[in-house]
Amino acid sequence: MKKLLPLCLLLVATAAVTVRAEPYQIAVIPKGTTHEFWKSIHAGAIKAAQELKAENIEVNIIWKGPLREDDREQQVQVVENFIARRVSGLVLAPLDARALVAPAESAVQAGIPVVIIDSALQSTQPASTVSTDNYKGGVLGARRLGEVLGGKGRVILIRVLAGSNSTEQREAGFLDTIKKEFPGITVISSDQHAGPTRDTAYRASQNLLNRFGREVDGIFAPNESSATGMLLALRDAGLAGGKVKYIGFDSGTQIVPALKSGDIQGIVVQNPLKMGYLGVKTLVAHLRGQKVEREIDTGCELVTPENMDNPAVADLLRPPLEKYLK
Repeated sequence: MKKLLPLCLLLVATAAVTVRAEPYQIAVIPKGTTHEFWKSIHAGAIKAAQELKAENIEVNIIWKGPLREDDREQQVQVVENFIARRVSGLVLAPLDARALVAPAESAVQAGIPVVIIDSALQSTQPASTVSTDNYKGGVLGARRLGEVLGGKGRVILIRVLAGSNSTEQREAGFLDTIKKEFPGITVISSDQHAGPTRDTAYRASQNLLNRFGREVDGIFAPNESSATGMLLALRDAGLAGGKVKYIGFDSGTQIVPALKSGDIQGIVVQNPLKMGYLGVKTLVAHLRGQKVEREIDTGCELVTPENMDNPAVADLLRPPLEKYLK
């Protein structure tokens, strides 16, 4: 006579065979949705989901963020909506290091883990932070500008947005390095903000050049939108082509050709595709009970007209977005 399994064990065994785990619902929340940088983040998130699917781990990427990179209220609302939807986890690029603390911590307390990308949050509750060493990025920008100026001259730093930790760190790295390493360089303006878009950056740059255009020798712009806006303003003022030495940050469809033509003497580039990729991979690893690093540096590189055609650099300048964003 066969020995029968107890009913409870039989039910558990049957459930293990017939019930398939639900896909992870991962919300990826950028600072904005218009700049090319965020499209690379999105592509990286999709790349991670595709690789995880090949490992039989189903992940659905839900991409949603504010249109403009100064709309803190909308980003808070997006986070709160995802908490109400009970997603599996959040990959968040916080617009403001302080304003997004409460909603991010609310998610964690609701059992929805958070991984921060791009820009740090003033909280210890997220599982990990995946970002560029932004202070180092500012250091690289300052050293390149100091080099092309021969260690002498008057320079402008155009800031981006108050509260954005990533760009504030770049700005600090730039100013600290100019002060420490280039005593022959004077910063004649560092208190003007470019704002959230290329258009606001263009207007702010025009104002700066109207005021300082006859005396400025070099400029540093610490993100994609500020770099593009300043580039357009320099061209309009007849100061491009090396008349004013110019260092930008991030790649873009207007920035990369300007590097080749000589309108920009260097750019500091991140790896946003890698950032989006590791943000999702790190969150899924945490959800699966694996240990993850508290801080993950995705790297940054100085690109100049001399090295921009190197194969390792070319992928950073022109990430294969079309492969993932269809």
